[in-house]
Amino acid sequence: MGLFTGLLLLPLAPVRGTVWIAERLMDYAEHELGDEQTVRRLLAEAELAYESGELTDAEYEAVEDELLERIELLREVAVDE
Repeated sequence: MGLFTGLLLLPLAPVRGTVWIAERLMDYAEHELGDEQTVRRLLAEAELAYESGELTDAEYEAVEDELLERIELLREVAVDE
């Protein structure tokens, strides 16, 4: 990139930086959600929250269903690879 191009694109630097940060956050989130141990930890945390009264029956069941579906999906993906 030349000096002239660099000067023209300088006002876009904050936008490019924000996009870069968003992409890194997305990569991290995909990694976290794609790890079965992390999902199991979230399930255990939800169970503790339910037992301590922080979650209602309906809330716990919704979280549990979502996390169990995620584990099942992760296992299907692992088998396909």
